[in-house]
Amino acid sequence: MIDVTHQINSVSRKVGRRDFKAGEARVITIGQSYGSPVEDVWDACTNPERVPRWFLPVTGELRLGGKYQLQGNAGGTVERCDPPNSFFATWEFGGEVSWIELRLTPEGDGTRFELEHIAHVDDTKWAEFGPGAVGVGWDSILLGLDGNLSGTTPVKPEDAMAWLASEEGRRFVTASSEAWFAANVASGEDESAAREAADRTTAAYTGAGS
Repeated sequence: MIDVTHQINSVSRKVGRRDFKAGEARVITIGQSYGSPVEDVWDACTNPERVPRWFLPVTGELRLGGKYQLQGNAGGTVERCDPPNSFFATWEFGGEVSWIELRLTPEGDGTRFELEHIAHVDDTKWAEFGPGAVGVGWDSILLGLDGNLSGTTPVKPEDAMAWLASEEGRRFVTASSEAWFAANVASGEDESAAREAADRTTAAYTGAGS
């Protein structure tokens, strides 16, 4: 069993914009505090033998200038790397390129994990699903990382899709989508537009209405 409410409430979410490369980009930021030291969190996020235990198998070279590929998901190039504090990489999926930046900072005896996902998204596409389009996915990734770092791993990566289709999984996705709705409104988005986008995101992830 997963304490869905606890996990959702343990994560911070922020939605914003910034000038980046070709123009203004949308930015979502997701963060969580872990009881593990920075070096352990860094290893969990970058060790190709450990990543598959909580996310997906990864191939390539996880180093500066190296290319990586997550099985059945995104790939890209590591553009900046400062072990064990941060890395910046392209996130290439479905013919589109966005960017991710991971930052790890000491927090007492543990670590503050913060990840930014930066993308050039046109207003029409953004209006359809809002930040939850990728935010819900990152929430599920942080759930897996939390399980790995705590040694609980309630959902094995190979069982993730089946779990997401379960009652508990749908409850997690719905709660995540609602949390991204709140972050979207807090960023200044029109509440009714944010509501419609969040409802479409929840339906897309849970299969509601299909």
